[in-house]
Amino acid sequence: MMKALVLIFLVAILAACNTGNVKTLDTRNKVTLNYMLLQPEESVATVILFAGGHGNLGLSGGGIDWGRNNFLIRTREVFKSHGFNVAVVDAPSDRKESHGMGYGFRNSPEHREDVDKLIVDIRKVSHVPVWLVGTSRGTESVAYLGIESKQNPDGLVLTSSMTEENGRGEPVTALSLQDIKVPVLVMAHKADECSKTPPEGADTIASMLVSSKKVGLKYYTGGEPPESHPCRALSAHGFLGIEEKVIKDIAEFIEAN
Repeated sequence: MMKALVLIFLVAILAACNTGNVKTLDTRNKVTLNYMLLQPEESVATVILFAGGHGNLGLSGGGIDWGRNNFLIRTREVFKSHGFNVAVVDAPSDRKESHGMGYGFRNSPEHREDVDKLIVDIRKVSHVPVWLVGTSRGTESVAYLGIESKQNPDGLVLTSSMTEENGRGEPVTALSLQDIKVPVLVMAHKADECSKTPPEGADTIASMLVSSKKVGLKYYTGGEPPESHPCRALSAHGFLGIEEKVIKDIAEFIEAN
């Protein structure tokens, strides 16, 4: 427990020192999208991170209003240390109500248009492969965009994937995963006790990715005792205590593909 708390504390300090460059992008008519961009001196790829839940992070020059403990948000500096440009995506301006990106938005043409324009903007900054990485409800975004994006992301990573219905969006397994052609890494913790992200769902997702160039499937054990509800990030659902191992495996898969 102490090791996990120390890691979270250190990550919080790093995040406070470097909130990244928060940019505002015009996407649809009268709609803007904020995203935070962190860049190492030399980059091997860009990862666009999609937090779970409603995804309404409240990004601003002052940092992050919601979701600081989210698995991907709290490890953004770890991604950067592996040589990745890191883009953290907020909910767009027309989804700032309490539902954020829930209830169908994550698999909508509007979401695709927003993120496609984000990918175009990022590619102006750095001409490296672009991967989409999601956790929990964020995997709905990543899977949908892997199917529908017009900007052809180079690969996808799905962690603690939503595979059971909860009325706030579509399970990843309800999407046309057979249409995804790019490499996909699927990751789960065997001790994830969130009822909507059962670890065995990772096997189901992997079996549906019949057109993907490469499918990686990784299960994890161990870590630290949970400090939150099983569906919150400070638990096995958020790979508590093994964050660095999980990010290292993501980095190796991206670099190999």
